[in-house]
Amino acid sequence: MTGYGFAQIVTLVVAIVILTPLLGSYIEAVFAGRETSLHPALSWLERVSYRAMGGAPTAEMTWKQYLSAVLVFNGIGIVALFVLLVTQHWWPLNPQHMSGLSWDLAFNTAVSFVTNTNWQSYAGETTLSYASQMIGLTVQNFLSATTGLCVLMALIRGVVLRESDTIGNFWQDLVRGVVYLFLPLALVMAFFLVSQGVIQNFSPYLEAMTLEGVKQVLPMGPVASQEAIKLLGTNGGGFFNANSAHPFENPTAWANCVETLAILIIPAALTYTYGSMIKSQKHGWLIFLVMLILWGLGLGIVLWAESSPNPAIGIFPSIEGREVRFGMTSSLIWAESTTATANGSVNAMMSSLAPMSGGVAMSNMVLGEVIFGGVGVGLAGMIMFILLAVFLCGLMVGRTPEYLGKKIEQHEIKWVMVAIVMPSALLLMGAGISAVHPAALSSLSHQGPHGLSELLYAFASAAGNNGSAFAGLNANTVYFNVVLGIVMLCARLAIIIPSLAVAGLLARKKVMPVSIGTFSTNTGLFLILLISVILIVGALAFFPALSLGPIVEHLLMLKGRTF
Repeated sequence: MTGYGFAQIVTLVVAIVILTPLLGSYIEAVFAGRETSLHPALSWLERVSYRAMGGAPTAEMTWKQYLSAVLVFNGIGIVALFVLLVTQHWWPLNPQHMSGLSWDLAFNTAVSFVTNTNWQSYAGETTLSYASQMIGLTVQNFLSATTGLCVLMALIRGVVLRESDTIGNFWQDLVRGVVYLFLPLALVMAFFLVSQGVIQNFSPYLEAMTLEGVKQVLPMGPVASQEAIKLLGTNGGGFFNANSAHPFENPTAWANCVETLAILIIPAALTYTYGSMIKSQKHGWLIFLVMLILWGLGLGIVLWAESSPNPAIGIFPSIEGREVRFGMTSSLIWAESTTATANGSVNAMMSSLAPMSGGVAMSNMVLGEVIFGGVGVGLAGMIMFILLAVFLCGLMVGRTPEYLGKKIEQHEIKWVMVAIVMPSALLLMGAGISAVHPAALSSLSHQGPHGLSELLYAFASAAGNNGSAFAGLNANTVYFNVVLGIVMLCARLAIIIPSLAVAGLLARKKVMPVSIGTFSTNTGLFLILLISVILIVGALAFFPALSLGPIVEHLLMLKGRTF
């Protein structure tokens, strides 16, 4: 790694550390209902939103009522987006006269964007109209990210509240998240991207003449507005097929650096928000440090893998599929960050990376994407691992497990295990069935362990609600559109339902006074224990499959074998 690459990593980490408490305290103030510096400018929009709903929501919700609101809201979103996509040829803002999507592709895309997965089985510039991109996908980028944030806030209230049957109001949380957090951040981000050269227009596609005298079609569109929330909301759906490797989405080195920071900053800041809300900043910083260590560990392995010679191709360094405009380290930081955060955008070809790099990307997703993770649901998943770690500690010492003064009993731990195990189960079942199904095998571009990695990665991306693609797999088929859509939907519910159920159970509990037998969750010992639990659970669930894919491919690569 060059000095420039090392400087990139250090600068990114320092920026995250500095911005985490600033943004984290702001988010805490927004959801606590306190006035912020943006309230004078945006409170009118909050009031208008409430009037559109029929009045400001004041009634507190039980966890089941909160869940019902989430499910109804997202169900309507899936139906509305599906209808828009299959009828896009009827709508304006379609200068290229794009036809409506097939039912299976529309189903997959609608589920993908409503669940914050943003898996794309299509090329945006040849498939979607401007109306579909703006009214459909960009709107859901805001709403799906905010939904995840709402679920986290409900879970935090469950941890904090005492002997309460309610955990907040979903509609109020939704409006506050969109109006005071995502909307202003996305607006600032979009202006910055436009200043760097990201396009934002409604022009028909342009024709240009290349130096070879060949006509080339240049796609246009409202890109910056979608790019901003795609990054901030850990969404990941690119306006173009090349995603963030496309110069119209990611034109300069400055844009690339700020976009990488945008992927990580809200998930990182939420650890500070959590510490503020539970009145224990030390615990919030411990969670941040766990995430940062795991992120750094994955990045270290990727850097090692990409700096090692590849005997199979005899070229070193290999730059095929990497982002050569900004240096290879930029591609590797992005690959690690996007799979650790459920963002799913790419600025390099995942399939072109070294086998162990692809293995790290898959591991980030199958660990539940708790290494920063998706907005809201990433920290919610980390809290599930914290509860599991606390429960295991209690079993080892023969004491009733406690977390922040509340007993962790069988009802909570059952929901915790659903949240932890279900995504891995969906991944392995989907990949296992596809590995023997003719309709799936016909979509593979490679044989051997690399072909298995294509399947594993697709289902890891769907089950982790990530959306990044390994490439090489022809996923735009009825089989994959339907199966991956079902996996994405079930995986999203597998974290939302347990999180709200645990919130409801914890909110009803009393807080026990600290005693000499209380196991502290603010120590280095707990940090080591939490990291160990995350890695061991991930290894038990996924190591056999990982061994047959990236690890075997790495060993064969050392022997000069390719597939």
